[in-house]
Amino acid sequence: MRANPSAASRRVFLRHSLAWGYSLWFVPGVFAEELTRTPRQTVGPFYPDQLPLDTDNDLLIINDGISPAIGEITHLTGRVLDGRGMPVRNAVVEIWQCDAKGVYLHTADSRNKQDRRDTHFQGFGRFLTGAKGEYYFRTIKPVQYPGRPAPHIHFKIKKGSKELLVTQMYVKGHPGNERDGIYRAIRDVKGRESVTIDFTPIPESKIGEWAAHFDIVLGITPESP
Repeated sequence: MRANPSAASRRVFLRHSLAWGYSLWFVPGVFAEELTRTPRQTVGPFYPDQLPLDTDNDLLIINDGISPAIGEITHLTGRVLDGRGMPVRNAVVEIWQCDAKGVYLHTADSRNKQDRRDTHFQGFGRFLTGAKGEYYFRTIKPVQYPGRPAPHIHFKIKKGSKELLVTQMYVKGHPGNERDGIYRAIRDVKGRESVTIDFTPIPESKIGEWAAHFDIVLGITPESP
């Protein structure tokens, strides 16, 4: 699907979705003993070997381009929390994923697939968390690609010079999850559930957009700047 919703509609959705996310953690740290730490997973072979010139949080439009990426538009929100359940501000959240045709922004994957790669898809993005640990990306719903039955989005969390976590996020209910070795390697049931996320249709969207909310809980308490 090719679609480019207006900036106004994106702002309205972001405001509502983040407000919903904040309501889950209205007293930071109070439920820290109940939090499940987000499991660490492999960075995989396709972390971009050459970062794109545009590394913002909208993966559907590159720089000032007018042609959006192919795929099911997804508004991805969440928070980064420390081991006590407190929000982590000024953390860099990086995501990367294959395009709708199953090709990564990496020379080892795209070298022989230039005729397939969606050149309008950014493939990688960054967001600096706010005071409440919040982040937001506009991207596509992840798809399968050869070798990985489970659609997923890769995440890397950094603060300053420190890499805090590398993990992956999966689509809840997708039949490929249980055939995916990396997903199944998460033995802890709660840990696996914590990275298995609902993708919910946005009722007011006329172009079939999705919403997904993924809170990331670090196993450490990073120092504040």
